[in-house]
Amino acid sequence: MRPRRHVAVKALASLLLCGLFAGVVVAAAVFPGLAAKSGADTFEDLPTDLDVLPSPQISYIYASDGATLLAMMYDENRRDVPIADMSTFVTQAIVAAEDTRFYEHQGVDLKGVARAFVNNENGGDQQGASTLTMQYVRQATAYSAQSPQDVLDATSKTTGRKLREMKLAMALEKKLTKQQILERYLNISAFGHGAYGVYAASQVYFGKAPKDLTLGESALLAGLVKAPSTNDPATPDGLPKALGRQTYVLDQMVSMHYITAQQRDQAKAEKLTIVGQRTPEGCASVQRPELGAGFLCDYLRRWWLEQPAFGADAFERENRLRSGGYTIVSSLNVQTQAAAFKYAQDQPGLGGEKIGMGNPEAVMIAAVEPGTGRVQALATNRNFSNDQTHNGASTSPARKGQKGNYPNTTVPLITGGPDVPGYQGGSTFKIFTAVAAMEAGLPLAHTEDVQAQFVSDYPLNAESPAACNGPHYCPKNSTGDPTGTFNMWQGFGMSLNTYFVPLEQRVGADHVVDVAKRLGIQFRSPQDAGYAKNAKTWGAFTLGVTDTTPLDLAGAYAALDADGVYCAPTPVVEIHDLHGNKVDAGQPRCRQVVAPDIARAAVDMARCPVGDQSAYNACPGSGTATGVRDQVGRPVAGKTGTTDSGRSATFIAMTPQLAVAGILTDPDNPQTNKVMSHPVVNTAVADTLKAAMNGLKVEDFTAPSHQMAFGS
Repeated sequence: MRPRRHVAVKALASLLLCGLFAGVVVAAAVFPGLAAKSGADTFEDLPTDLDVLPSPQISYIYASDGATLLAMMYDENRRDVPIADMSTFVTQAIVAAEDTRFYEHQGVDLKGVARAFVNNENGGDQQGASTLTMQYVRQATAYSAQSPQDVLDATSKTTGRKLREMKLAMALEKKLTKQQILERYLNISAFGHGAYGVYAASQVYFGKAPKDLTLGESALLAGLVKAPSTNDPATPDGLPKALGRQTYVLDQMVSMHYITAQQRDQAKAEKLTIVGQRTPEGCASVQRPELGAGFLCDYLRRWWLEQPAFGADAFERENRLRSGGYTIVSSLNVQTQAAAFKYAQDQPGLGGEKIGMGNPEAVMIAAVEPGTGRVQALATNRNFSNDQTHNGASTSPARKGQKGNYPNTTVPLITGGPDVPGYQGGSTFKIFTAVAAMEAGLPLAHTEDVQAQFVSDYPLNAESPAACNGPHYCPKNSTGDPTGTFNMWQGFGMSLNTYFVPLEQRVGADHVVDVAKRLGIQFRSPQDAGYAKNAKTWGAFTLGVTDTTPLDLAGAYAALDADGVYCAPTPVVEIHDLHGNKVDAGQPRCRQVVAPDIARAAVDMARCPVGDQSAYNACPGSGTATGVRDQVGRPVAGKTGTTDSGRSATFIAMTPQLAVAGILTDPDNPQTNKVMSHPVVNTAVADTLKAAMNGLKVEDFTAPSHQMAFGS
């Protein structure tokens, strides 16, 4: 005779089954107070609509070729794939592992419920009787939660939650096919070792796509979802448990006639190669390390955080990047980036050895495409890394014991930021004075009387070394520079200070600053911003005393290269969302800021410093970097820049297709007393430009009008 308790339990289970089957269970008749706890009077009153938000998806960043993977961004390593792209073994194995009656029930396995209820009431190991559909409902509800309380409600072990899952599962089975439910389940489930969904699991554990999984691999993965952390086969403790679960799954597959006993035995004997490699995440884990693409990746991330298209604030935009499943084709050109990274390291340092990764001085290079603003390269002789443990003594014997942020840093050295105002650009800023002069009606042939020292009208503290004749700004030329009458081609080619300060005084320093602003020069430091607001007395501006960055300079010169069309630097070519739809963000944002003829004249003038010849054969033959034309091997324009005491050396070179800017300095100590070497940065920039042009058509610059050149 059976115990009364067992009979009572069976009777109660029968009542529950009948209620579920009819869909009208009065919860209070089964469990006292259940109706109130579940928020409904009857089972029929429970919700049937499952509002599912997309589960977090990994975003991929590619180079401009759309094929070279650079980086992956994610909170959860997951990428949804259609069931057609999964091995049949894995879909069969998950059913065998988690829900053998999946194709028989309608969301709720009544037999399983009765079995679990009787077992649990008799004190056995707790069983949940959750079908695959119910498990999917639970996970989808948790991912779609709008508040912490919603998450608790979706995951807490209560009878009310179970009933809600049952009702939602039954409703879901009426809307979706079994294959659709199975596909969603396999894409949402956790598999351990940082892998969510079968795609990530296949990659993490076996380094392959889900469609290529073998029977043994499929059974192993299917066995993980029950306890992904405990059964992690990539850990010594988890591997035996994972193999035990694999055996269970294979046996279940035999009993369900998915496979034969012989297939099972072969799968058990299969030698599995567990990769156990977590998918790299973030800009500090870029692929293709030989490209040194971490800084461009980080620039893209910072750019993303400023785009309203991806959310109302930086927090929401970051979340979208790391969970939205975007495919991002960046502007990084593999050929240009590889060259910039190589040549940033290959130059001789102050001690004679290669700069490499071990020296305080940094060669910082940016390359921008005229007409689009697309940033093809950002490179320097630093590792983009969160690991700061290797910062410290330089590997250079000449600098033993010195400290610095080398070789590892995540500081945006090349692009600037709130804490990185940049480095003085020197005479590269003279081009802004030339543009302002031409806008004022002066042609390239305009002459100034160049003196060894010029006494300007600009006020200056009498204590300053640059002051004379009372509080006046009195710039000098470099030792050995010629004096006499020179035109703009000549003054720019030889970089004559006392040509450009008088010219600036003639057209107004405020107009020169305005040109620089239009061409994208930013004033990040409070001091520079203050001077820029009251620019009429900023006499030294033309000599590049303000801080700037390689990216700003490359963008400014690229705008002149593009007939005066300034395009805000952008790190992307195109972006597609999870469903393949093109996102309207990252398109070139361009505007005409300088008249085309004036821009062409500025570029024509800029051919003089680098050993090229202007369209009117007006270059003097002597310049500050005359070997660059032969080094690049095609028409080229550009400008050198040096700060007082040589604390930084700047160089820009461009063809009609690309502008490359580089700055050499100690970014940890821009006020260094070391003299930076122009041949170092000039060579790095010129070699980068030459390599970037390899395979591209040779193009010449468009000549300015005769009127703009000579004024008549």
